[in-house]
Amino acid sequence: MEELVQKIIEVEWNQFQMVKNEGGRAACQDDWNTFQLMRESQFINWPLEILESYAKDLMAAMDNNWNLIFEKYTRMMKSTAPEKYKSLEHILPALSPERIERMEKIIAIQVKWMEEFADKYPNLMSEARYIHTHEDGEYETSSETYLRGELASYSEATEKLYGAFVEKLLKEGKNLTQMTYDYMVKRYGYESIEDAEEKMKK
Repeated sequence: MEELVQKIIEVEWNQFQMVKNEGGRAACQDDWNTFQLMRESQFINWPLEILESYAKDLMAAMDNNWNLIFEKYTRMMKSTAPEKYKSLEHILPALSPERIERMEKIIAIQVKWMEEFADKYPNLMSEARYIHTHEDGEYETSSETYLRGELASYSEATEKLYGAFVEKLLKEGKNLTQMTYDYMVKRYGYESIEDAEEKMKK
């Protein structure tokens, strides 16, 4: 499973390198270490079937000369750069109303998890993205907007598997944001989320 996670990250990184920004190359496109850790912290909690499905999405996109990372960032522009988005919207795969409804249900669950986590660990989250789409700006992309772009870039098969995973965690009383940060802070050398929160007090 860890080998598959790393393979996915490498493919994403290669696709990320091909995304062109209007203002030139973004600094994050030269920061492999941060990219690798952020993506690993997310994927490490996914069940194998979602990883396998998403890996197929990436391979299918490459076979069709399509870039899923480009798609993800373009979809985010609907909120962060609406005029530019209008000029690109026509090249994006269409999403059915049913799919959008499913996605928004999952996004709402995850936004609530982010809010709960931020209330509990404000120092740790002070370094993170804004949570809500209404906080977006031209150079600020919220976690909600990022998630919306990401879910829209998945195949319908992957999106449905991911949605079922999130709903299962909700029923189990788990918080995916906390699970992600638990892995991330330990990789950064902290003993726990509580340890990171304490040491990041200003």
